[in-house]
Amino acid sequence: MDIYGASTFRVAAVDLNGQMRGKRVPASYATKLEGGAVRMPLSVLNVDIMGADIEDSPLVFETGDADGILRPTNRGAMPLPWLDSVQPLVPMMMYLDDGTPFYGDPRHALKIVLERYHARGWQVIASTELEFTLVDDAGKRPRHVRDPRSGRRVVASEILSLSQMDTFDPFLSALYDGCAAMGIEAQTTTSEAGVGQFEITLNHQDALRAADDTWFFKSLIRGLANKFGMAATFMAKPFPGDSGNGMHMHFSVLDAEGANIFNDGGPRGTDALRHAVAGCLKALRPSTLIMAPHANSFERMVPGAHAPTAISWAYENRTAAIRIPGGAPAARRIEHRVAGGDINPYLTFAVILGAALTGIEDGVEPPAPITGSAYDQDLPQLSEDWATAINDFEASAQMKRIFDPRLIRNLVMTKRQELEHMSQLPVENHWKVYLEKV
Repeated sequence: MDIYGASTFRVAAVDLNGQMRGKRVPASYATKLEGGAVRMPLSVLNVDIMGADIEDSPLVFETGDADGILRPTNRGAMPLPWLDSVQPLVPMMMYLDDGTPFYGDPRHALKIVLERYHARGWQVIASTELEFTLVDDAGKRPRHVRDPRSGRRVVASEILSLSQMDTFDPFLSALYDGCAAMGIEAQTTTSEAGVGQFEITLNHQDALRAADDTWFFKSLIRGLANKFGMAATFMAKPFPGDSGNGMHMHFSVLDAEGANIFNDGGPRGTDALRHAVAGCLKALRPSTLIMAPHANSFERMVPGAHAPTAISWAYENRTAAIRIPGGAPAARRIEHRVAGGDINPYLTFAVILGAALTGIEDGVEPPAPITGSAYDQDLPQLSEDWATAINDFEASAQMKRIFDPRLIRNLVMTKRQELEHMSQLPVENHWKVYLEKV
């Protein structure tokens, strides 16, 4: 494996909170990775957002806190453009000693869902739109970012403003260069409704690579922002009263001949599209925990504040949780608009695509698509708060059709531990936990 002549490099797998967990290893390990040269405790992928072990974790008392084996994904070594030294990253996945995938690895969870599509001769094509906020974190609390040219603080939102992009052009240009170096296909950038907020769209591609790119992209943005004297955050709600950060996922499904199974030649879409929508709608409440995984996440889930909270779908309607965009029928797709920017991409992709497939498998019909604003209608809602979201996720039969029951157990224990910890912190201090982690 080419590690760019570096004397050391990094290996990392993804934990349940979307954090990179791994090691720095010598260059000599490059030829040993496939053979399982790097081992870590299985419990490392099940620590809480603060990085602490889960109390009474089954991974400890069932396995004696056994090691798992890290093996590389097919991505190979990637440069990390925000570092001053040459320090590549090799993305990894966790396996048990007998070679079976570790059930607590979120990337494995997504692969299992995608294998169910592959068994039908289908390929999922997906992309994400990611919102993030640039923040001045130099003081005792985060403040709105300063204009790099004038030094004055940015005080107003600039929706689709080109001058706002001019203001931060050195950072955004470095971001595109970083994406190119890492093999991330970044598309459009827009200035969004929040102060210092931007959205970048990643390319439509195979769903597993799209999830990978979303994971890498979040680290790239945070790392580069630090090089430019700022912080970049995907916190769902960085500032009270300001626009929150979301992640919209688009997906379509191709059959063995490369035809889009959602395309009926017109604007409505096929039965398969409607069944997939129905599956996604059914999963919205029990999957709230995946879409809003942290205490701060629920600050964004306010009706009328650009975050869909009602269980609904529609054609070309951005107030609905599930939107069917217009455009050419051959590109017919589903846009899932609920998730915050603070999610774990692998779990989010897995639950959305798993829910869509359960709808197709069951042949479920959705209710009629809404018209008008979803905020003004009496519609069923997502889980109302974090504790309820944990309970709804744990109790859901549909979630058990998507995730290994042991992953569900691990995630529930993780989130209950975090809930207890965060309940003891003043809300105004939550940012200290989340700002540059999520």
